[in-house]
Amino acid sequence: MLQKKLTNIQLKLRNKFIKKGVKMIAPDTVFFSKNTKIGKNVTIEPYVVIADNVSVGNNVKILSFSHLEGVKIENNVSVGPYARLRPGTKLKSGSKVGNFVEIKKSIVGNSSKINHLAYVGDTIIGKKVNIGAGTITCNYDGFKKNKTIIDDGVFVGSNTSLVAPIKLEKKSMIGAGSVITKKVSKNSLVLTRSEQIEKKNYKKKK
Repeated sequence: MLQKKLTNIQLKLRNKFIKKGVKMIAPDTVFFSKNTKIGKNVTIEPYVVIADNVSVGNNVKILSFSHLEGVKIENNVSVGPYARLRPGTKLKSGSKVGNFVEIKKSIVGNSSKINHLAYVGDTIIGKKVNIGAGTITCNYDGFKKNKTIIDDGVFVGSNTSLVAPIKLEKKSMIGAGSVITKKVSKNSLVLTRSEQIEKKNYKKKK
């Protein structure tokens, strides 16, 4: 009985958004909450879950297998596939969150990109920032959550760990594979890597 009631609620919500112009390729696989708000010219691909307190602006694409909860999405934003947006997240206009990206309690600034394979938590990201694949904000020290601040125009290379609390100032660049633990000054390049060692004609010892 409860399952039938829930199914009927979803049917009503899907029909409501279809009438408002939301494009759904496979409506039966998309789930909404009663308080979901969606703007104009929005496309939602199959197997998307929109949980409580989600607001979606205009010209937004939400790609397959994404899960959203407690999120505000402004205009001209792309999300997913396989994105997880957790409570307290705000995606500003023109931003992009790609596949296998998890964001919690963070602001992603205008035209900033987190294209794939990243975790961003308790972070404020400015405008036109690029977060490389494999980047992690290390926000929890075992006792409390710490803040990461990334100013406008910053480029974070792939496989970077940002150990909070930390600030990356404007237009700085982080080299791939770095572990950053201190403030990064504006217009600077910072990288932390061990020296590469090569032994020529190496043979395993028996």
